[in-house]
Amino acid sequence: MAWSVGFALFAAFLFAAAAALQHRAARRAVGGGSGAVAAAGLLRKLVRDPLWLTGWAVNLAGFAGQAAALHFGSTGLVQPLLVAQLVFTIVLGAVGTGRLPARADLLGGTAVAAGLAVLFTVPGAVPPEGEPSRPRLIVSGLLAVPLVLMLARGATLRQGTVRAVLLGTCAGLLFAGSAVLIKLTTGDLVHRGVAATALDWPGYALAGTTLVGLILEQKAFAAGSLPFAMTAMTMTNPAASYLLAVFAFHTQPPRTASAFAAVAVSAVLLTAGVAALSHSPAAARGETGG
Repeated sequence: MAWSVGFALFAAFLFAAAAALQHRAARRAVGGGSGAVAAAGLLRKLVRDPLWLTGWAVNLAGFAGQAAALHFGSTGLVQPLLVAQLVFTIVLGAVGTGRLPARADLLGGTAVAAGLAVLFTVPGAVPPEGEPSRPRLIVSGLLAVPLVLMLARGATLRQGTVRAVLLGTCAGLLFAGSAVLIKLTTGDLVHRGVAATALDWPGYALAGTTLVGLILEQKAFAAGSLPFAMTAMTMTNPAASYLLAVFAFHTQPPRTASAFAAVAVSAVLLTAGVAALSHSPAAARGETGG
């Protein structure tokens, strides 16, 4: 468990650093506007930007850290820890401007830490690791696709913060699916070898969900405020991953009153902490530096 937690927190830090770099590049690519931008046109600009390419490399390192964490632990354990990504975003924003975090930032970070502590210290709150049920994973995917399409369609009709939140939610759903597929793919590589992995579908599904998720993430960054886009992704990813861990793996959901209470209290604390951090002056200052 210690290895899983360590790699998950390291991945959260790398994702935060990548998001800060890619947000600045994406906003620069659209000239600071918040309207809809064609995915192909946006990507053509971004792949020529050294700042965005640096963020991309950091993001890849984050995925490697996440894969290592998922190898040592379950999605129900790893994905909630990625909420720390927003805390790291605030810290990096403060470091970049040379100003100390505001009191609200400290309270938000404390709430996030307390929420994670409650979730991971109460027995039964985090679903134990179990074997994946591929039929249930397919059902989950069939349910998620129309939801993502509906949210993405709604985003095309909106601008600014609402557009950033809708696109961030879509990206969060796709990254939650990617986490499960990372676990399946790394399991194939470790236990069955490269040849068997190349003939199995999870690796190709992983490539698809990751690519679409990254495109939607860049569009969310280009649409408006980094904190709102990050909040949507940061909260959607672990919530969807937790539900997937319960539904799509042969494991048991929380069964005791204390476990249910821990999940509820943790959800409240994490939501309150992320809401406070999403309005951080440090993050707002950091996003205008590009």
